[in-house]
Amino acid sequence: MTREIGGTEDGAGLRAGVVVARFNAFITERLLAGARAALRECGVADGDVTVVRVPGAFEVPLVAQRLASSGEVDVIVCLGAVIRGGTPHFEYVSRAVTDGIGRVMLEFGIPVAFGILTTDTVEQAVDRSGEGADNKGAEAVRTAIEMARVLEQLPGRGDV
Repeated sequence: MTREIGGTEDGAGLRAGVVVARFNAFITERLLAGARAALRECGVADGDVTVVRVPGAFEVPLVAQRLASSGEVDVIVCLGAVIRGGTPHFEYVSRAVTDGIGRVMLEFGIPVAFGILTTDTVEQAVDRSGEGADNKGAEAVRTAIEMARVLEQLPGRGDV
């Protein structure tokens, strides 16, 4: 018989860290609003949420790493907006943030959701940070919670 494992969006009892970049705040505050709404909808208590603001997307992985190493959160949601400009800066920042967030997740074995928008235009960022189901901050929360519930069902961390 095949064993199938899947997660749910039930966040009751989970402790969440949200790292949000201040750069492009007109977008990141919208992502944060979506994340806060999704955390409540998924049953994560307000008292179990820690929001940390950092200057920009480049700084997000370091704070995610510190939160992960603290043992005080079960999931981390990373929020930011990197919008392409006329220089290669976009590529450098996008790659560094993507790689950094991935390393934190693998190093600490907890879900670290990627809610960093990497868009070509401001309009695309606005579309991905609006109210409702298309808000990538809310989507990142749901992903993190689902992954936490999946990991609970797998052997490994905490089962030694």
